[in-house]
Amino acid sequence: MSDKFIFRFVAVVSVFVFLVVVVLNRHLIPGPKTIPSFVQYLPKLNAFINGTCSVLLLISLYFILHGNITVHKRLNILTFCLSSLFLVSYILFHYLMPETIYGDINGDGVLSAAERAAVSPVRTIYLVILTSHIILAAAVLPLILLSFYRGLKMQVEKHKKLVRWTFPIWLYVTITGVVVYLMISPYYHF
Repeated sequence: MSDKFIFRFVAVVSVFVFLVVVVLNRHLIPGPKTIPSFVQYLPKLNAFINGTCSVLLLISLYFILHGNITVHKRLNILTFCLSSLFLVSYILFHYLMPETIYGDINGDGVLSAAERAAVSPVRTIYLVILTSHIILAAAVLPLILLSFYRGLKMQVEKHKKLVRWTFPIWLYVTITGVVVYLMISPYYHF
């Protein structure tokens, strides 16, 4: 496979995933009328997967800094697989469930003046973390795919240049995924 093909493949996959997430978050495709019971466990599963990915990324960094390429590669493949599982679970959750609004104590989808006042400063922090998480999650996917391609092809210098950006962004996304879950979970109504 040529680099040109890989770049096109990465672009197509990244745009497709981005569009699916946008469509689901905007609820352009209506979900089912009856929500399956397992859906309530998906946010916790997603947070667990993100936390696990954070730890695996740090362990992977340790191994590559100590020259153990084999373990580094295996950990990154495992982390990528878990992140892919997260993406499927995330898409499924957002397809099946209505949107959860930070600070919505009643679960009616509307924040009263009292609810807005009570959660205003923390809600602002939540929205900043959530926005940065979403933007960087979209940006990191092509970086991850290209980093994997370069790493698996043993194009070490090109891999290192990409990973200087990919690693901290991917780590930030996995950590903030857990933070977002911890902040929004009191407002889930299932």
